[in-house]
Amino acid sequence: MTYARTEPTDQEPDIRARPPLVREFLLVAGLFLAYKFGRQAANGHVEEAFRNAGNVWDLERTLHLPGEGAVQGLLLHSQPLIHAANTYYAAVHFPATALFLVWLYWRRPRHYVRSRRVLAALTGAALVLHLLFPLAPPRMLPAAGLVDTGQVYGPTVYGQTPATDTMANQFAAMPSLHVGWAVMVAVGLIVATRSRWRWLWLLHPALTLLVVVGTANHYWLDAIVVGAMLAVALAVFRLPLSARTVPARQPRPDLWGSVEGPPVPAYASGGAPGSFAPAVPAGSAAPGVFASAGPPPSFGAVGGSAEPADGTDAGSRAPARAGAVR
Repeated sequence: MTYARTEPTDQEPDIRARPPLVREFLLVAGLFLAYKFGRQAANGHVEEAFRNAGNVWDLERTLHLPGEGAVQGLLLHSQPLIHAANTYYAAVHFPATALFLVWLYWRRPRHYVRSRRVLAALTGAALVLHLLFPLAPPRMLPAAGLVDTGQVYGPTVYGQTPATDTMANQFAAMPSLHVGWAVMVAVGLIVATRSRWRWLWLLHPALTLLVVVGTANHYWLDAIVVGAMLAVALAVFRLPLSARTVPARQPRPDLWGSVEGPPVPAYASGGAPGSFAPAVPAGSAAPGVFASAGPPPSFGAVGGSAEPADGTDAGSRAPARAGAVR
């Protein structure tokens, strides 16, 4: 038996699976605003954030994770390189995720629904963790000895006074949504496409991880925690069965020589046991047999002889009735 191809194809999208555009726009915008205001509500826990930062730093050293300073040291060798890293951190995060959702909505509607649910669940869970576990980033931790590259080299998305920053909550380092969203973008595009180059999308989360660590905005543990949260979200929100590519069995014409079906035993229609008659639609004759003739006689198999199997001559056999095959 053969199986149909199971890879996604670049055929026209199923527009029936595409949710209403206005509803989706309002939903995504509402989720984004809820997250932004939620982060602002968690702002101001300065002492707790620094205490948690010291604990995370000590835990990383206990686990023998590589120091964040090793990555930052590579970036600081070149001012254009550190400036590019700051720009990537500030300018790629939201646009890349938005373009990802727009493309999925237009080209892979069923994958879009799943990806939107995963991103919403991941972001909501991250907001809860931000509220419960405020964390100062490593660039603020004196024990880390790292440089705030955004403030020194620019550009930056944060204010100079973290406790009163009205633009963002700088004590929401755990988990890193920069890394989580980047991984989801890569996974979603790899699953939804079939290009041989699709694995290059993994460069996006890899670069994002190096950038968030090298600019001292996140710890290694921030990325590890968000990776675990994303794995849970992907397991919970699976693709619907109609969006998956299920192998489909197809008939093999070369198996019986015809796509009409397998041969039918002759005894099922009144013939002798051990002989077969081709499956022929009612009212039509088999290839090579005249419509007015009955079923062909059964011949013996010894030596390829053409003698009738029952020992009688061909002329003495009674003609089969035209209605014998039923």
